[in-house]
This record gives sequence, structure tokens and C-alpha cells, in this order.
Amino acid sequence: MAEKKEPKDGYIFDYISGIEVKATPEETEAVQVYSKILVEDYGYPKEHIQTHPQHRVKVRPSDTKKEYPVDIAVFPNNKKEENHISIIVECKKKNRKDGKTQLQDYLRFSRAPIGVWFNGDERLFIKKIEKDGKILFEDIPNIPKYGQRLEDVGKFKRKDLKPATNLKNVFKAMRNYLAGNVVGATRDEVFAQQLINLIFCKLYDEKFTKPNEMVSFRAGIDESPKDVFKRINEIFIKVKKNYDDVIDPTDNIMLDEYSLTYIVGELQQYAIMESNRDAISDAFEVFIGHALKGAQGQFFTPRNVVKMVVEMVDPSPSDKIMDPACGSGGFLVESLRYIWEKAELEYNELGWPKHEIEIEKQKIAIKNLRGIDKDYFLSKVAKAYMALLGDGRGGIFVKIV
Repeated sequence: MAEKKEPKDGYIFDYISGIEVKATPEETEAVQVYSKILVEDYGYPKEHIQTHPQHRVKVRPSDTKKEYPVDIAVFPNNKKEENHISIIVECKKKNRKDGKTQLQDYLRFSRAPIGVWFNGDERLFIKKIEKDGKILFEDIPNIPKYGQRLEDVGKFKRKDLKPATNLKNVFKAMRNYLAGNVVGATRDEVFAQQLINLIFCKLYDEKFTKPNEMVSFRAGIDESPKDVFKRINEIFIKVKKNYDDVIDPTDNIMLDEYSLTYIVGELQQYAIMESNRDAISDAFEVFIGHALKGAQGQFFTPRNVVKMVVEMVDPSPSDKIMDPACGSGGFLVESLRYIWEKAELEYNELGWPKHEIEIEKQKIAIKNLRGIDKDYFLSKVAKAYMALLGDGRGGIFVKIV
């Protein structure tokens, strides 16, 4: 077996082309990260993407050399012809305003109708509109997945949602967007509370939407932010009504309609309930981080470590499981998934009907799982997450210290 080649010091292998390139911050934190997102989360084949050597576009109409190098170019096929380019991704380390301006310059002299700016911390999506001899630009909630048209963005059936593989980057981008755009709220705890409310709306929508029905947690290309806000708020009202022991009835979505539409656009294509990482823990790691881990001593165990520990313990559906410092419920959630898989296997072998299996799974969650935490807010989060996955929220308690 041939030994795996390692890149030279200060170099990495490009994710798309395999070419050895300099490991600059822009390359490692943005170009490579977003290339992977395009392939893993959006489904674009590597053969349709060009990173190295870079695709080039004109600086001005008279430019014959095509002086602008494009960080990532996406095409509809592997021929990679300029006349059919689909998406341009710009990854320079700029602020949002300058990044948007440069991306618009690239789009003006390119055939691409869609542009993305991503610097490793933030991202934005824009579409180009050619009207009456003028070129205009409009922010959009997201880009099409592979096989979608631009007008299909946001039109997802429940069965079309796919597990996310890069949630950390998604939450990081959302946090930075909120920090730079939301007026009247600057604390990460406030952002986190609002994001958690929206995550529960997303989870609720996933759980109570039939496979062939269109999801309600969505933001379409031609939808007004006001309409998106109204629809999401209607979901939140249902969440509060169904989980009044978890979500405070007086709680509201306080984000403005544009910020909310941005968040919905970022999350809408993913099946959060089926994702490998715990969305709630990821959100806290990004939004609260040291603010909680420091003074309060909270630490959110990485999902792969949680999974490994649960597999080592190998609990059965009849075991009692307690986490005395449950935080947002990561260990409890993974344990519940683990014992549910065992229970499903056992009951399927016994020939039980599907609805009977679901009833028994809920009984297991309610009867056998317990969690305690000293943080009132985190215990609420754990309750809500357990409730949306399959109940068991009554087993989460706050320790008064």
C-alpha cells in the first residue's frame, strides 16, 4: 500500500483539486472550509468546482487578461465554461461591507448570477439582476443546493432536508451577523436565547411536518422578510403552547425581520434533528463560549466524545440514566438515541406495529432519563431539546445552590 503523501511545511492539499497550495489564513479558514460546505452540505460535485488553479474574471469590459482571480467558482458541469458559470465565492478577509462591494465587482464582469462572500467568520449571499441595461444586486437568504434553481431556494419538503455536517461554521456566521447587524442587543447570551428559540421552531417544524409537505421554517427568494417573520412567529406560538413548561409564555422573538430571515435562510435546508452534532451545544459553544465556561465552570463535551462514552457504557432501554451536570442535555440526548436504537431493533424483531414502538420509546424517555444542572437557562434548554426529540423533559431539574 502506497504511503500517504504529506504536504510541504506551510502548505496544504486543496480540498477540491488536490493541488498543494500555501496554507495562508484565507486558504485554511475560508477557501477550504467553504469548498467543503459546497460539497458536503449543498451537494455540489467536486468536478463542478474550481479553486486551484483559480478561475479568472474581467476587471473591466476591456480587460482581455481577466485579472481578477476567483477563490471558488461553481459550474453546472465539469466543462467549467465561463459562459455557464453558476456561482462565484469570494473569500478575502474583509469586513462585510468591503467584501460585498468586491463581490459585486466580480459579478459585474462575470456570467455568474449568484455570489457568496465568506471570510471564515461571516458570509452573505447576493443575486445579480440585469434590468434596462443596468446591473443591480439583491441579498438572498441562501444559494441553491445542487440540482436546484435559484427560485427553488426555501421551497423544501420535509423529506428533502439533509443532516448538517458543518453546523459550527453555520452558527459562527450567524453569531457574527447578529453582532454586526442587530440594534439594541449586544450580549452573546441575548443572541443565544433568540437563536435557541429559533432552533426550537426549526425542530418543531421538522417533527410535525409530513415528509411530502413543504416545511414552514423557510425563507424564499422572493418572499418579504415581513412574511417570513409572521410565519416563524406562528410556529413559535405553537412551541410555547405545546411546551409551556419549557418556554416562558411571555417570551417573544425579538430579532428584527431581516435578521430573522437571515437566520432562517442559513438553517432552512438542514435536518437539525438528524444532524451528527448537537445543534444546541454547538450554538452555545459559539454564542456564549467563555462567558459561560469561565465563571460558571460549564464545559460542553464534544459530540464525538459524548458518543464514544455512551457506546462504552452501552446502556440498555431498561437502565436508569442520570447526568448530574447535564448542561444543554448532550449526554442525555445521545443516550436516548442509543437506547432507542436498541429498543427499535428488539421491538421490530418481535413484530410490534410502528405506533406501538413509538409509544414505548416515549415511555423509556419519560421513565428512565434524569438530568440536573445548576444553570436555570441551560436546564430549560435541556428540557426543550428532550421534549422535541421524544419527551423526557419532566426528568430535567435545576439544582438550587
